[in-house]
Amino acid sequence: MIVKEWKKLQNGSDIRGIAIDGIGNQEINLTNDAIGKIAKAFTVWLCKKTGKPVEEIKISVGNDSRMSAERLRNAIIESITSLGGHVIHCGLASTPAMFMSTVIKGYEYDGAIMITASHLPFNRNGMKFFVNEGGLDKKDITEILLLAQADKFNTHVKIGTIQKIDFISVYAEELVNKIIKGVEHPVHKEQPLKGFKIVVDAGNGAGGFFVEKVLKPLGADTTGSQFLDPDGSFPNHIPNPEDKDAMEAIKKAVIEHKADLGIIFDTDVDRAGAVDSDGNEINRNRLIALISSIVLEEHPGSTIVTDSITSSGLAKFIESDLGGKHHRFQRGYKNVINEAIRINNEGAESHLAIETSGHGALKENYFLDDGAYLIAKILIKMAKLELEKNQTIHQLISTLEEPIEEKEFRMNILVEDFKSYGEKIIADLADFVQKDPQMIMAPNNYEGIRALFDKENGDGWFLLRLSLHDPLMPINIESNIEGGAKMIASKLIAFLNNYSELDTSALEEFVQ
Repeated sequence: MIVKEWKKLQNGSDIRGIAIDGIGNQEINLTNDAIGKIAKAFTVWLCKKTGKPVEEIKISVGNDSRMSAERLRNAIIESITSLGGHVIHCGLASTPAMFMSTVIKGYEYDGAIMITASHLPFNRNGMKFFVNEGGLDKKDITEILLLAQADKFNTHVKIGTIQKIDFISVYAEELVNKIIKGVEHPVHKEQPLKGFKIVVDAGNGAGGFFVEKVLKPLGADTTGSQFLDPDGSFPNHIPNPEDKDAMEAIKKAVIEHKADLGIIFDTDVDRAGAVDSDGNEINRNRLIALISSIVLEEHPGSTIVTDSITSSGLAKFIESDLGGKHHRFQRGYKNVINEAIRINNEGAESHLAIETSGHGALKENYFLDDGAYLIAKILIKMAKLELEKNQTIHQLISTLEEPIEEKEFRMNILVEDFKSYGEKIIADLADFVQKDPQMIMAPNNYEGIRALFDKENGDGWFLLRLSLHDPLMPINIESNIEGGAKMIASKLIAFLNNYSELDTSALEEFVQ
């Protein structure tokens, strides 16, 4: 494998690639050889980080439901043990559970590997890496890939050991205890969710455990839960809280079974969404608003860090209604989390970092983006509200102002050096906005160009940015009036038509 091909496997702080045939003529690049070398490189990297010899290194390995998981897992285990390292085989697991295997007392492994590609198509797969400080950063992945590419590994005289454990049950027990302690039910002490009907849609990913190992032990009626069995072909819908079909499926289940709450997870359970008893979606800005209301009740005045595309109404809700501070930052869950950590390190308080995609991380939980933990916080609040008999979950966000129109367009950049081309467009757009009296450059913007429009010119905003990893320029547009998004888009088209290597066809079709 040449250097360029190794670099293609890096997707920010993760490894992602093609693991099996099935879509077009995509060439498999997550071969046993490639995966094995990356696993060896992580082992060597851990030895360097911990100062331990390889025969003392313990690495937990888990996977979601993807069809290629077993092959990749076997290659990883064989490679780590060939160096003399020890593997704890966790089997089907969630990404947050694999991090927790590095910190829960009695386990505390040196590192963890989760085999997953989140919500991507069934032929994709990848790896996420953890140590007890959290997930690895982009620079760490680059270093590991360079070690893999160099391929200078020594087979150990003594092969390392393999131990199989049911770690997802250990992780689930932590959630159960968290909810019991959080609710403090005066009657149903061990089953604080008794009397609630809660349906779960796991999308045939790794989240089915939440029904049997969390909700049922807590007393909840889970009748109507669906797609709990792991199936890497994802036959029912994409396991993604942002997917329209996925959300329709859980909304339908809530209404049909008259549930108090619906829960939906992505494939590896680091993201979640919800549906209230009336079938209202609680995802994206609504999910951020809901968890912000819970966090700010516990930590008044805290800074809530979100990604760059959150709505104006959410900012107002956090600051005016809840008395918190809203800090919009860059897209990318790792960017949002690291920004919250930076704020805390500098002496201010930030207890929540969350993206509109559903990646939510709390300070109290290692700033781990954990969909199941996020839902646990919501369940605790729901149970407490029932005891107080004064509010429902949805009423917590009743004052959230939502835009009349929201649009997103993803424009392909058609040149090989897409980054330079995109950066030139953004630089030119900054000049264009500053010279146009109908637009105002948004203050405190950390990604791309965000421009604001008054009521006469669209009553909203746009954000144009360059994708973190792909040759794309996404545009998000929000307006508080009907037809406002088209007014704002028309302004953009007038500017973007100057760039022949940018595919603006979808935006042009919307304007016309």
